[in-house]
Amino acid sequence: MNSRIRRSRRAATAVALGSVLALTATACGDDGSGAGGDKGAEGSGKGKIVFWDNNGGVRTDIWKQIIADFEKANPSVKVEYVGISATEYQSKVDTAIQGGGLPDVGGVGAAMAAGFAAQNALDPLDGRLGKSSLQGKLNEGMVESLKSAGGGDALYSVPTSANNGTLYYRTDLFRKAGLDAPTTWEKFYAAAAKLTNAKKNEFGYTIRGGAGSIAQALDAMYGQSGITSFWDASGKKTTVNDPKNVEALEKYAGLYKKYTPAADLNNDFTKMVAQWDSGTIGMLNHNLGSYQDHVKALGTGKFRGIPQPTGPGGKRVQVSNPVDGLGLFKSSKNKEAAWKFIEFAASHASNSKWNESAGAIPSNTDAAKDAWISKAEPTKLAAEALNDGSTTIVQLPYYLPDWNTISKADNEPGFQKVLLGDMSAKDFLDTMADQLNEAQAEWDQQKG
Repeated sequence: MNSRIRRSRRAATAVALGSVLALTATACGDDGSGAGGDKGAEGSGKGKIVFWDNNGGVRTDIWKQIIADFEKANPSVKVEYVGISATEYQSKVDTAIQGGGLPDVGGVGAAMAAGFAAQNALDPLDGRLGKSSLQGKLNEGMVESLKSAGGGDALYSVPTSANNGTLYYRTDLFRKAGLDAPTTWEKFYAAAAKLTNAKKNEFGYTIRGGAGSIAQALDAMYGQSGITSFWDASGKKTTVNDPKNVEALEKYAGLYKKYTPAADLNNDFTKMVAQWDSGTIGMLNHNLGSYQDHVKALGTGKFRGIPQPTGPGGKRVQVSNPVDGLGLFKSSKNKEAAWKFIEFAASHASNSKWNESAGAIPSNTDAAKDAWISKAEPTKLAAEALNDGSTTIVQLPYYLPDWNTISKADNEPGFQKVLLGDMSAKDFLDTMADQLNEAQAEWDQQKG
């Protein structure tokens, strides 16, 4: 996408950006004006509130259990549950922001926080959290991820879970080949080579070349380079095209067709997961969400899911883990009751119950110590890696209006060219860096 088209699209979001920047500058002291409109009210703390689930169907049953628990503990409050599919959720909220009908509480993950906040639709939650029983009980990395995603000045969503990037590997194939677990990038590459026998349709790895490929490539790049910030010291230029990242991407993309199936060029996560579950491929990068799929296909004795490999100096660096959370919509007329529900959902018991059902990492640090986690090893190891200080998270710029376009539509075709050898890793990353630097400059200009 050229700069002229991008600037045209950015111009359309300028008013919304102005709203969020004014909002974050004044924290709770806004006047409720702008896109998103209604300032709402604290209310009585009693009566009905409406909750929109951003993964309806998949998580409906567990949310209904938590709602029943909440209503038993708070008999003066009733929660109306509305389950919305993940694919339709953002557009439904955007429509309600413009036309009315927003809920009191809704799912607000990292990828959505900036867009909703930019339309002046969310209440900042820092003040409420500071006075809450949740203070000091939430994973600091998840809080920071959501704060950064919203623009960095305020917290617009209380984290509930993280769905961490995970390296799944076939323990049976590794044992047969006499290989150690791929806990370092060096061991990862050695295993990819040794487990490949293309004539027998056996490959060491499956790489994501289709939809969603950029996030996985960024994870591999920063994991190998050990660079811990998405921006340089000036805050104006991205580190995406740092020579260490270029070298890392060259090595990672070099796996394609040599140690991976050719079909990987067009694989999104569903095809990639299905291919790994049904074939003789040694390793797969995905997240905790596919763990149960692997258990059904392979049983628990043929694979493990471990945190991403460590890089330079034994340190693990990952890009922002997908963090989900709950937001309080500004237009709510019963914010006191809505906050009670958010606080209850993120409390030890509820957060543990929800994440056990989802196979995700609890945001509540007490819930992260519960016994069920040890039964799902990938979740256990991922939670330990997030909580023990061994992992550095590179915060992705979700707050940029163009982030989704840059990280998907604009550059996924370019990454396929890198895999095919039709574009160099340097040219690809330089192109992306130019787009990111331009987007950051316009963000800074709006802020200024």
